[in-house]
Amino acid sequence: MKKDLPENNVKDIAIAVALESESVESKVWYVYLINLKNEPIENVLITSKGYGEKDGEQVKTSTLRHMIPVVDSKAYKLIEPIDEQTFGLNNEYWLSYYIGKDIFDKKFIFLPESIVEMNFIKIPVLNKPGVMIK
Repeated sequence: MKKDLPENNVKDIAIAVALESESVESKVWYVYLINLKNEPIENVLITSKGYGEKDGEQVKTSTLRHMIPVVDSKAYKLIEPIDEQTFGLNNEYWLSYYIGKDIFDKKFIFLPESIVEMNFIKIPVLNKPGVMIK
């Protein structure tokens, strides 16, 4: 039963949308997984999708799946590039990973219009400007 499963809370793990570079014509954005733990995480699976309303119509992006064998302690890994046109949607990243034999999972959702300069921080470990959910 579900009540018999251990409650494995995700701590010290973040998903960040970072501004990689910008020019007069465009900005380049990437999504990163950041491990702030003092131990590596393994067998990392991430699904990403966007959904919401745009111009009065319901919109859904494709669901993408990513696998990362190991993310070392105090390290980051690139998940995917992200298009600015999706910033008006909910951008969801569902993360699962192992530490030893224990599995952890958490859903991170960047709400519409949350990826704006007003919300920027200097993202730890990555040292780039962007928005982070921990």
